[in-house]
Amino acid sequence: MIRARSAPTVAVVAALTTATLAPVAVEAATLRPTRGSLDVQNREARRHDYTYLQSSAQVKRFVELGYLKRVPSGTSYFLKEVSFPYARPEVKLFIERLSEQYRKACGEKLVVTSLTRPKDRQPRNASHRSVHPTGMALDLRRPWSRVCRGWLEHTLVTLEAKGVLEATLERSPPHYHIALFPKEYRRYVDRLRHAPEESTYMVMRGDTLWRIARRHNTTIDVVKRENNLRSSRIYPGQILQVPSAQ
Repeated sequence: MIRARSAPTVAVVAALTTATLAPVAVEAATLRPTRGSLDVQNREARRHDYTYLQSSAQVKRFVELGYLKRVPSGTSYFLKEVSFPYARPEVKLFIERLSEQYRKACGEKLVVTSLTRPKDRQPRNASHRSVHPTGMALDLRRPWSRVCRGWLEHTLVTLEAKGVLEATLERSPPHYHIALFPKEYRRYVDRLRHAPEESTYMVMRGDTLWRIARRHNTTIDVVKRENNLRSSRIYPGQILQVPSAQ
């Protein structure tokens, strides 16, 4: 039996560092599925003492016990054909935070296509080592927009480097598979809440420094200073640090 657990238009991404990694280049280098990624995911599931749920009835039981939380569609994300809209509390928190940032970045909702899946409801192409039955995994639809894909992949790669998740780009159908490490993610969020907020902003087509500064309640001069900009020229896909006004 498992133990009970407590309960990134442009983006304010509290989940990112100040790195200016090229958004489109990270996919081939970091998000490819590997045999090792499944090893990492299953090792984390064992370390968290998570049960691999076998049936719908067992999912229901874990919901009743509070180990899994319902994940309803929200203002910044929606669920698409998700048979079991439940996940670990930290996965729910991750979706809420990421989707809010994504909507600000791309002007659209994040699409969640899978959450907890018991072993008897796994699709044919699923690995027998999938961690979806533990409730610590989710799948996200791959955006059509190249800029939005770049933003999302940059965010996932950065969080993976921080040791709070393992993310891969799956091809059939195209989606991002994410295994969240709940303990690490909870500690990460707690640290963010007790530290000065760092905001990362991906420039979209039509943006200006004036609009960016106004949206974040700061000034053009502050944005230019924080990013060492000598002029007000910016370009789509550019990542800026945008501090909040003190």
